[in-house]
Amino acid sequence: MERWTADNIPDQAGRTFVVTGANSGLGLETTRELVRRGAKVIMAVRDPGRGRKALDELSAEQPKGALELRPLDLSDLDSVRSFAEAVIADGTPVDVLVNNAGVMMCPRTSTKQGFELQFATNHLGHFALTGLLLGTLRAARDARVVTVSSGLHRRGVIDFDDINGERKYSPSGAYAQSKLANVLFALELDRRVRAAGIPVKSILAHPGYSATNLQSSGPTGLLNLLMKISNRLVAQDVRMGALNQLYAATDPNAATGQFIGPDGRGESKGHPTLVRPSEAGQDVEVARRLWDLSERLTGVRFDLAGD
Repeated sequence: MERWTADNIPDQAGRTFVVTGANSGLGLETTRELVRRGAKVIMAVRDPGRGRKALDELSAEQPKGALELRPLDLSDLDSVRSFAEAVIADGTPVDVLVNNAGVMMCPRTSTKQGFELQFATNHLGHFALTGLLLGTLRAARDARVVTVSSGLHRRGVIDFDDINGERKYSPSGAYAQSKLANVLFALELDRRVRAAGIPVKSILAHPGYSATNLQSSGPTGLLNLLMKISNRLVAQDVRMGALNQLYAATDPNAATGQFIGPDGRGESKGHPTLVRPSEAGQDVEVARRLWDLSERLTGVRFDLAGD
């Protein structure tokens, strides 16, 4: 793969993207580049105030950009349903869903539905959103679901006996579990849509170690301090980190089932390239078990009847 940059993004005029977590970090940079190339972007954000600030910033940069702000709290399944139902009711076409938003290494917190916050936000919310929007995506040309994971998925284990960390909780362990869940979900979605003959690509991406507010907004105490220091000294710029999901979302050569990450040492920095998920991420039986669990927990069933 050539040294791909944002200048390689094809014209996106006439295409509509939903980007979760679009008000900051990777989501904001992804939105910026998509709009620059003519796309319409629905900015799905948890905090309307921060979302409005981000939209105003982008609108000032690109006055003719097609931007729309909609509330979405991925940790709340009621909010996920309301968001998806509104998009469908409006008849809004969605060509690409970028499952980008996330929380990282926070103290144990339970969501409105009683799930552990990182598993709920990073995995269950995106699982449900994808399932609810799948019918809309199926009507699109070159439809894609881009799920953003992390290199830390390699440290993850799906603890089916304690999925919500009620007996034992580690902020970093729960984060790694949620990022492994992203990988398992995206690859299982790829297998299922291909088996059904549904023309929707499921593509994975991870940003390497990129400097965003994710590292400092979730961790507390000493971990928070260490993250802030490493962001300044080690991490790559967010513009580089966003390239991987931008490639997955827009490049004609991006194929379903691929995993896109940085080409540098340890996949921590660099330009987009094909990377391999961990062995655990490729475990088909675990993926099927997680899919079944996710359907039960969210109440969302994917319409996978063939075209």
